Amino acid sequence: MSSSEPDVSLRDFQQLIRTMYYEKDAERGVSGTFMWLMEEIGELATALRTGNDRENLEEEFADVVAWLTTIANVAGVNLSVALQKKYGNGCPGCGFLSCECPFAEKP
Repeated sequence: MSSSEPDVSLRDFQQLIRTMYYEKDAERGVSGTFMWLMEEIGELATALRTGNDRENLEEEFADVVAWLTTIANVAGVNLSVALQKKYGNGCPGCGFLSCECPFAEKP
């Protein structure tokens, strides 16, 4: 990323999604919202397979992040805190900033 590209903090993005959609999302609940996320993941998979439409690929990545953020809002999870706790000190598996876990292992 270059310095001229927009930089949106996760905290600000989560608040933006909350402001735009929280009432609808809360009414739909986690289960209903999760189904929308799965649909968007399917659309992202299709965009990745074809790989020839950069604009569509960017839109699908954005949709997946937005729907994941929506679920976090409904579930009462602060994504910034959760990410810092899990990944803020390096790989949760090996503890290194540049993961040294065996390739076949998760993460």
